[in-house]
Amino acid sequence: MPEIIETTVYRLDELSETAKDKARAWYREGGFDYDWYDAVYEDFQRIAEILGIRLKTRTARLMGGGSRQEPCIWFRGFWSQGDGACWEGFYSYCRNASAAIRAYAPQDEMLHGIADALQDAQRRNFYQLRADVGHRGHYYHEYCMDIAVERASPNWQDMTADAEDVVAEALRDLARWLYRQLEREYDYLSSDEVVDETILANGHTFTEGGLRFG
Repeated sequence: MPEIIETTVYRLDELSETAKDKARAWYREGGFDYDWYDAVYEDFQRIAEILGIRLKTRTARLMGGGSRQEPCIWFRGFWSQGDGACWEGFYSYCRNASAAIRAYAPQDEMLHGIADALQDAQRRNFYQLRADVGHRGHYYHEYCMDIAVERASPNWQDMTADAEDVVAEALRDLARWLYRQLEREYDYLSSDEVVDETILANGHTFTEGGLRFG
């Protein structure tokens, strides 16, 4: 005959510190199976638009059937060599980008520097520079981005000597900026304080030793 076994379960705030650590580890292992990075992606898309970047899109299949278009943004992190972020898109001059990025992110000096570098390169080339940014390889970091810079001059004028390198480095810096934001968001969401709040809000219960139960 089947037996009925009774087990006492505990809320997170009722556990010992050692058991709490085990409970948190359980959540961190499986608690990020959702698009926790959406807010960072949305912010990045707005910043890209301000700088004159039109992100490429790809078709993503939905679990319930159908599909939707998503921006070509990728990352891998956050603890291994080769981790990083990259993106695909088209860049061209956008008027007043330096002023607009300062209005949008007044404290972010890295973004200011990226906008200024692009602006300076454009000014020296009569605002005719554009770039096609793609991804290559199996990794996702700034050096996996193929960046083809050209000058759309009606008179077939060449770029200034440093234009290609300046634009490419600024666009790679933007990928570095994105990765830092993703890492910061992940660190926040996986902090003890936020993990504890999420576990309690969802009513998860555990054994005395901190194993998920119930």
